[in-house]
Amino acid sequence: MSLIAFFGALESGLIYGLVALGVLISFRTLDFPDLTADGSFPLGGAVAGISIIAGINPWLACAFGMLAGSVAGIVTAWLHVKLGILQLLASILVMVALYSVNLRIMGAPNLPLLGETTVFSTLVHDGNGYWMRCLIIGVVVLLAMLFLNWFYSTETGLSMRATGSNLRMAQAQGINTSWMTIIGMAISNGLIALAGALFVQTQGGADISIGIGTIVIGLAAVIIGETIIPAKRIWLITFAVVVGAVLYKLFIQVALSSDTLRSIGFGPQDLNLITALLVVLALVLPKAKNKFLSRKVRA
Repeated sequence: MSLIAFFGALESGLIYGLVALGVLISFRTLDFPDLTADGSFPLGGAVAGISIIAGINPWLACAFGMLAGSVAGIVTAWLHVKLGILQLLASILVMVALYSVNLRIMGAPNLPLLGETTVFSTLVHDGNGYWMRCLIIGVVVLLAMLFLNWFYSTETGLSMRATGSNLRMAQAQGINTSWMTIIGMAISNGLIALAGALFVQTQGGADISIGIGTIVIGLAAVIIGETIIPAKRIWLITFAVVVGAVLYKLFIQVALSSDTLRSIGFGPQDLNLITALLVVLALVLPKAKNKFLSRKVRA
């Protein structure tokens, strides 16, 4: 794997680290199977892209994209807690609706940003482009991690964790579980949309199909991170899922550039197949690890 490919995988991994943090909130903290991510990721990219083209500051455009993703998360949570629609079905409905919303925002299936001012324009030059983009995205991811670490230590964060751990017990303690679900889903999809806003600026344009498989990557990152770095402290958990996202993208890059896989016929067209195999491996590894440890204890 070349140095350019390595930094490309690192850049993509850090962006999907934000997705992993969002998935961590919905799936792990709230126990909410949320497929809205596949729609909120391109939503953040579409809103940020159209804002940049309108001449808005790119960082402010990212904030607008994040806000749009938060609204999508709120709608998903509202459908569940207020209308009583099943969690998975509510997220699917919002994800499907967002496809049309994203097309409406962009006005076309894709939106080019070539020549526009982005968050990387002032600092990235020909000589430092490969690592400077990674550094800028890394700072954003670090700020998101610090925010989550602080938020989980607040009364609202602790109430949200209690809501996901034991809903009935949380309600018995007087916690407004509906409000906690809405807040959690807003933060989750806001982070995912922020990742989409940064992604379109690294790619030079937004596309209606960039959200396909977002939730799969986010889940894989969370599982890989938890397997490699098992932890109970919040700051280590957030760090682990970001590491999982980076490792996931590096695994994909290594697999695509492997001469062994090329010799047996694998190529770029098999990206989704390799992705599926990696996710299966990430799901099986924790179980295999537990079985091995239990046998070792018995022995």
